[in-house]
Amino acid sequence: MTLLQDTAETPLAARAAVSLQHVTKRFGAGPSVLDDVSLDVADGEFVCLLGASGCGKSTLLSLIAGLDAPTSGNVFVPGGGAALMFQEPALFPWLTASQNIELALRLGGERGKKARRARAEELLDLVRLQGAGSKRVHELSGGMRQRVAMARALAQDSSVLLMDEPFAALDAITRDVLHEELVRIRQERDLTVVFVTHNVREAVRLGDRVVLLSSRPGRVAREYDVQIRQPRRIESPEVASLSVEITEHLRDEIRRHGNAA
Repeated sequence: MTLLQDTAETPLAARAAVSLQHVTKRFGAGPSVLDDVSLDVADGEFVCLLGASGCGKSTLLSLIAGLDAPTSGNVFVPGGGAALMFQEPALFPWLTASQNIELALRLGGERGKKARRARAEELLDLVRLQGAGSKRVHELSGGMRQRVAMARALAQDSSVLLMDEPFAALDAITRDVLHEELVRIRQERDLTVVFVTHNVREAVRLGDRVVLLSSRPGRVAREYDVQIRQPRRIESPEVASLSVEITEHLRDEIRRHGNAA
């Protein structure tokens, strides 16, 4: 099992921002959560991972983030590592929005309080929270908290952003607004994004490619190139049409798992 860093000696660096080669993961003596997963994510690509609950989507993100190691196979990530954003903002409630970001900057090695404060304000501007730096967590709406969490992830200055269902708990309108913000930030920062979701339309709305994982053990079952120009609308006929196709295949995977059980 190997977690490879991006170096001049690493041949994968020339062709992928993230690469998983024959990755298998099991915990202890239990059955495999992921089985022989091979997946390349190109530099600047937005890939959405879909699959039934328990298929290993979050485990896959943890392997890419370096929070865990594969049982077998290789995982390639950039030399600076990947930034990870969770479903819950996990902000420190006793700190302001700006201070939550400044803490991430300090942990990342940013020296100088004034420099950290200025950088935090830049990141808050990027996620369109100008003037909210002095607010504490209880003063922020759910959408605003996720914006702060996104700014905190971006504070790591990684070219790869991993997102684990970051908008699942938000109402539809707030989620739609943050979809637009994420597409904008991804383009402005030239980010590579790996995005986990249960929402098929969200995956088609955001992704350049949608990867469907089979039910446990998780394997790459199907991949879909999304040939719909951005900006997209989640309610558009093109998004709806591809979503119906993917949903049928997802149902097939869930039925197959149920029959096997």
